[in-house]
Amino acid sequence: MDIYEKVCDVLAEYSGRDASEFTAETSFEDLGIDSLATAELVMELEEELNVELELDEKIGTIGELVAFVEKKVG
Repeated sequence: MDIYEKVCDVLAEYSGRDASEFTAETSFEDLGIDSLATAELVMELEEELNVELELDEKIGTIGELVAFVEKKVG
C-alpha cells in the first residue's frame, strides 16, 4: 500500500467518510478536521507506518500531507 492510500484510509476512518471521496486537493477544512485533529492524524500515521513524523510545517490538504510524509519517510 502506498502512502497516499494509507493517508486516505486513516482519514476515512477518522472522518467517517469513504476514501473514494478524497483527492489530493481535498482540504482538511472541507473534512471538518482542525489543526489539533491533523496532529492526531500524524500520530496515527506514525504508528501505521512505523516512522517518526514531526509536524514542522502547515499542512492543509491531503496532497500536502502525503508529500510531507513521503519527504520524512525518505
